[in-house]
Amino acid sequence: MGEQVERVDEQDRVLAVVDRGEAIRNRWLHRIATTVCRDPAGRILVHRRPEGVSRFPGRYNWLIGGAVDVGESYEAAATRELAEELGIRAAARFVLKFRCQGAISPYWLGLHEATIDRAITPDPREIAWHAWLTADELREAVRGEAFVPDAREAYARYRALTGP
Repeated sequence: MGEQVERVDEQDRVLAVVDRGEAIRNRWLHRIATTVCRDPAGRILVHRRPEGVSRFPGRYNWLIGGAVDVGESYEAAATRELAEELGIRAAARFVLKFRCQGAISPYWLGLHEATIDRAITPDPREIAWHAWLTADELREAVRGEAFVPDAREAYARYRALTGP
C-alpha cells in the first residue's frame, strides 16, 4: 500500500482516504503543504530535485513540502516536511491556500513561511542541490523552464499577496 492521503472536494472537505498514486492518476483533489524558507537576510531557499525521483526529476523549486498525511493539518505537515527534507525544526506560518491545477494532478496547496536561522541538512533523496537567492534572483529563476510548473503558479500567487 502506498502513501495515504485525504481525497477532498472543491471546498477542501474530506471525502475519503485514498492512495496518493490513485489520487494523482484519477486527478482527485488532495492536500499538499509547502513552505517558503527564508534566511535572516531575507534570501529564499531554492533547490533542485534529484534525477531519480518520480515527480519533476531534476527540476528546481522554491518550496519545501509534500502531501498532508491523513488527519494532519496543513501547518503540521509543513513543519514535518521541513524536518524530513531539511533536517530542521522551524515554525511554519500559514500564508495562503489555493486550489492548484497541478501539472500532474489538481490539489489544494497550503503555503507557509519559515525563517531558517541555522544550517540545514538536506535529504539527498529529496534535494540534489540548494542555494539561497535574493528576491530578484528568485524572480528571474522562476521564469525558467527548469522550474516545477506548480512552483511558478504558487510564486505568482505569493507575490500577488506579499508584493515584490
